[in-house]
Amino acid sequence: MTTPMPAPPYAAPPGPWLRSPAALGRATVVLLGLVVATDLFACYADLLEMDVTGDLADGVTGAGVIHRADHADTLISASAIAHGVAMVATAVVFLCWLWRIRGNAEVFDASRHRMRRGWTIGAWFCPVVNLWFPRRIVADCWDASAPWGSRSGHGPVNAWWTLWLAGLAVSRFADGGWRQAGTADEVHGAAATMLFSDGLDIAAAVLAVVVVVRLTGLQERKVLSGELPAPFPAPAHR
Repeated sequence: MTTPMPAPPYAAPPGPWLRSPAALGRATVVLLGLVVATDLFACYADLLEMDVTGDLADGVTGAGVIHRADHADTLISASAIAHGVAMVATAVVFLCWLWRIRGNAEVFDASRHRMRRGWTIGAWFCPVVNLWFPRRIVADCWDASAPWGSRSGHGPVNAWWTLWLAGLAVSRFADGGWRQAGTADEVHGAAATMLFSDGLDIAAAVLAVVVVVRLTGLQERKVLSGELPAPFPAPAHR
């Protein structure tokens, strides 16, 4: 009688179904840095707008203040365009990174995921559920990518997502105030709200960098260690 060979402690070495997220992670971090740069530019434009509208509200007149107002308005428009372009580029690369992270995480531990892989992209575009589904997907990937047996907290993920939602809410309020502003005082208030919104966006982008770097690192260490779960034995046929 032949003694069966013992099963290996881990699955086979990483194959084509496991792909390194490092390159996409670095690209995402660079683009998030670009978002921060455009937000800083927007903060500068907001401060100029607040300064000149404050003078206009105080009754300052003349060609000088008119020129400053035109200059501030031009910078506000330019910063909005630059930020929009940076956000679109970052969103595309971030979703590519997250799709790879989700695929690897499913190989690590399929039981950790509460949602199908298609939601990795779709969750961001579905109204209402986009307020919590993306955070859930990232948190599940975090849990599946953590070292075996460790307790993975979601502090960075929760902080990033909280600031992201807060920034979106304040940004909508600021946009509405800007469109409806008809006096120098109202424009001044709208610019102050926009400044707060841009500050939240900077904080959210910095925390997003932390999430990307840490989650990419978790997966890289797990892939290189070869610590993959042993495959379930095939059911015996009767």
